[in-house]
Amino acid sequence: MIPYLIATLCVVVIFTLAGLALNLQWGMGGLVNFGLFGFYMLGAYICGLLVVRLELSPLVAMSIAIVATGAISALVSLISIRLSEDYLAIVTLGFAECIRLFISYEDWLTFGTLGVSGITRPFAGLVPVQWNDILFVAFAICALAVVYVTLTLISASPFGRLMRATRDDPDIVSSLGRSVLTIRLRSFALGGAILGLAGSLHAFYYGYIDPTQFTPIITAYAFMVVVVGGRGSNPGVLLAAFVLVFLLEGSRFLVDYVPGLDGATLASLRLIAVGVALVVLLIVKPGGFGRERPTLRISHNSQT
Repeated sequence: MIPYLIATLCVVVIFTLAGLALNLQWGMGGLVNFGLFGFYMLGAYICGLLVVRLELSPLVAMSIAIVATGAISALVSLISIRLSEDYLAIVTLGFAECIRLFISYEDWLTFGTLGVSGITRPFAGLVPVQWNDILFVAFAICALAVVYVTLTLISASPFGRLMRATRDDPDIVSSLGRSVLTIRLRSFALGGAILGLAGSLHAFYYGYIDPTQFTPIITAYAFMVVVVGGRGSNPGVLLAAFVLVFLLEGSRFLVDYVPGLDGATLASLRLIAVGVALVVLLIVKPGGFGRERPTLRISHNSQT
């Protein structure tokens, strides 16, 4: 049971990072990123290939993957950021599919559909083998904590207020002399860097990656986490990720308690149950678990 809980906690951390990245881009910045799984995949492959092909230190490879994914995200946003929300979503989805196809067929670089194996974890040689999973989940939680604190500070900063103002009314922000393009580019790049971190942790945790692991369902789960947690609310995203992953993983045990329930039927029922739970939650709490902090408070007792 303990190894299963550790594995579930690792998945929670990785999905929380993906949710926080989307919350930064879409929740706070208003930038729809349907290609989230492509940037996530990019981070995983950059990190994995640097470790396996160039034999770099896992921490160095992860750092390069974070910076590279953020930089590539900035380039994609620079090309497509002037588009409206619908077209931006299509462009990011198309970019993600291009990345998936490139990785699948350019086996001279990415090993193609065979995947990348032998990806070593950070600090793997510091403890006995039986403690590797515990050490890795501790490392992942620390990384999540750093990202969460950083995003909390960004949310309360002038830049965070500019992001929300740009999301709500970019014309007003532009009229005040601020560059809307720069604000959106920075927010998309920051979100991409977080996805690079999430992808790197994915590569480290599994030790093996191939293109079939990265599908649009990752984007769907990230959107569910943000919607359930509350758009713009980092604490809500954190809570929603825990609830969603433990609901999906915990329901696996129903096959042991419900007579006549096989694995295929259970998989279908789990998705139905999650969908029903989401609908009920959004009816009861349309704004999700959390609520975005107001950026301006007006005192009713103030005198003019």
